[in-house]
Amino acid sequence: MNGETLLKVSHIDVFHGSFQALWDVSLSVESGEIVAIIGANGSGKSTLMEAISGLMHPARGSIEFEGHAISSLEPFQIVVRGISLMPEGGRIFPDLTVLENLKIGSYNRKARSESAENLQRVYELFPVLQARKTQPARTLSGGEKQMLALGRSLMSDPKLVLLDEMSLGLAPRLVNDLYVALREIRARGITVLFVEQNVRRSLAEADRAYIMETGRIVLSGRVEDLREEEKVKKAYFGT
Repeated sequence: MNGETLLKVSHIDVFHGSFQALWDVSLSVESGEIVAIIGANGSGKSTLMEAISGLMHPARGSIEFEGHAISSLEPFQIVVRGISLMPEGGRIFPDLTVLENLKIGSYNRKARSESAENLQRVYELFPVLQARKTQPARTLSGGEKQMLALGRSLMSDPKLVLLDEMSLGLAPRLVNDLYVALREIRARGITVLFVEQNVRRSLAEADRAYIMETGRIVLSGRVEDLREEEKVKKAYFGT
């Protein structure tokens, strides 16, 4: 971590139609960090990720990346700026090959020029994807599909990667593999903001965390401090 603020979300409200999904949400992510957003289903975690990535636009408040306002930008413009989203469930293209899925991630001009290097980095991270590059994506296991979705998000050469429920529904061994990859991604200089329901794992892997309830951030801090918070211990650890 170098102390430079990469992402700054300031007092955003986000609506799904007439329903308010986020209320006065603020957070920041520094370059080089791994930051977790923790909360139960329906707490607003995915909506926050969609707002940062341009899939939704705040009704109020602002989002800045590297000091530039991005609140009104469209997703393709935000990807070019250096933010990549791995959506909940991965959303791969089942009838395309593994390689074709990965190449879709490098559609912007800057990423296209570095596609070969980024592809090699993805293969180093997930060798199984190289072994199965000609297979239709639908033939992969659940864990391999998540690796493919994560690999595709890295093909845009991001500075910040957003991961929405990366480990959802996976066996513990596969979850471990993905978190090993997460640490390797950070070691390569990519900042990570991830959404997770597994509080214990989040507080073991992240540098800092934000806890959400009903569209609001109710607690935040360094993970070692949050582990000692009485509210966190009672709500998530039963102590």
